[in-house]
Amino acid sequence: MKLRAWLVDDEPLALDRLRRLLDRTGRVEVTGATTSPEDAVAALTADPPDVCFLDIQMPRLNGFEVLARLPTQPIVVFTTAYDQYALKAFGVNSVDYLLKPIEPEALDRALNKVERLRGSGQTSAQPDLQTLLTQITGVLREAKPEYPDRIASRLGDRLWFLDLHKVTHFYAEDKLTWAVSEGKPYCVDHSIAELEKKLDPKKFARIHRATLVNLAWIREVSSLPGGSLNIRLKDDKATDLTVARDRAHHFKTQAGL
Repeated sequence: MKLRAWLVDDEPLALDRLRRLLDRTGRVEVTGATTSPEDAVAALTADPPDVCFLDIQMPRLNGFEVLARLPTQPIVVFTTAYDQYALKAFGVNSVDYLLKPIEPEALDRALNKVERLRGSGQTSAQPDLQTLLTQITGVLREAKPEYPDRIASRLGDRLWFLDLHKVTHFYAEDKLTWAVSEGKPYCVDHSIAELEKKLDPKKFARIHRATLVNLAWIREVSSLPGGSLNIRLKDDKATDLTVARDRAHHFKTQAGL
């Protein structure tokens, strides 16, 4: 019988890649996937799968906080592009981890461990895992990460360095990401999702799946029909940006509105 799996990652491309890798194994039935940690909590509570592939660093709720909200915890395989989370500790009990980009060989090893755990009857987290979640979630909340004050833009064989305090917003278009500084767009080598994780959340807010705005450049905010918002920037063009309805509440909280 195939393993029933749920996938949680805030980056759609990462979800698609993991789904393809799992399909190729022939060992897993992906019963659901989401980029929203809040939706993940609801789905995993309603119908716990055999295994959950869970991203660690996500906006609003990280992977540990998602687990902490579940009444019954499935076997978990953490997925992460970062190695600063004491990854060796994730090997306890029913937890495993995969470093991004996930390789087929590593995925097979993780599936072997999941199947062994299921066979031994260990289908939920043990007390040691609860302690681990509490400790690491506390560390994440107390940590004071260092955020960059400039970002590179490649122009041919040269790199331009943009001061972030001059960048009004970032936007994605035609599979490229652009930083707008002093009214001009500059191509940068990061996705909007990556920038959301990389930049100081007290200074930059993601207002749309394709847009990140510098809070210091906002002149005014007004309501739009349907629950979305309009932002007008204090640049020379008085640029208007739209806050998606599903991000409006979080934006207001982040902007102190």
